[in-house]
Amino acid sequence: MSAEYSIADLRYLMSRLRDPQTGCPWDIKQTYKTITPHTVEEAYEVVDAIERGDIHHLSEELGDLLFQIIFYSQLGEEDNQFNFDAVVSQITGKLLRRHPHVFPDGTLQSVRDSDSVASEAEIKKNWETIKQQERSEVGTGGTLDDIPLALPALSRAFKLQKRAANTGFDWSNISDVVDKVKEEIAELEVEIAKGDSQAMEEELGDLLFSCVNLARHLAIDPEKALALASDKFKRRFQAMEAAVGQGRFADLSLDEMELQWIQAKGLESL
Repeated sequence: MSAEYSIADLRYLMSRLRDPQTGCPWDIKQTYKTITPHTVEEAYEVVDAIERGDIHHLSEELGDLLFQIIFYSQLGEEDNQFNFDAVVSQITGKLLRRHPHVFPDGTLQSVRDSDSVASEAEIKKNWETIKQQERSEVGTGGTLDDIPLALPALSRAFKLQKRAANTGFDWSNISDVVDKVKEEIAELEVEIAKGDSQAMEEELGDLLFSCVNLARHLAIDPEKALALASDKFKRRFQAMEAAVGQGRFADLSLDEMELQWIQAKGLESL
């Protein structure tokens, strides 16, 4: 039977990996910045396991992501800035503050009256109010101040728009949003005709931003929508290659490729 390890064991392992004398050379030379790409990758692998329904490997992927937190906590402890216990304490305190409808006294022991159930709208409103108070306390009182620059562009645009909309800065109906998308397409076409690459980039960005806004008004996650579209393109392209043969596909004319594309689309509707 394999050994069962605890969070304490994992923290000890991390400290051993970082030991200047007997640790792992790769782990010893890492910094907060050098491990951030690995953190992003591990987070995506967790999401990928969930999307694929691969629950068997989900716990393994979550372990990889947890190790990233342990790694950062070890670095923080070495710098005398914070440790894993501080990370756990801070998130617990934050969640207690943000869930007064569950912990009315702000303590783990407090329990709400079972008859006093807050509505989803009330919970959302209180959540945003508490978050705004927290931003003000740490000097980031601006509505958009704490939205991470490192978010994927579609997700960041969505979050910026959603946060701004909470202040009332939003289109009143979806037809206005559709008109805005059309307006941005027209402006992009003007710049394409001029051949101004910098202006084209700006107008294309405006178009994408307005498409994200449309997704938000349709209650659609733009990241998910684009991922589905990408998967669909991959599926159809692979069907074309399989029908023609990978070695021969590039030799087809564009008209022949278009015919194969139409046939691949038709196969999906069968």
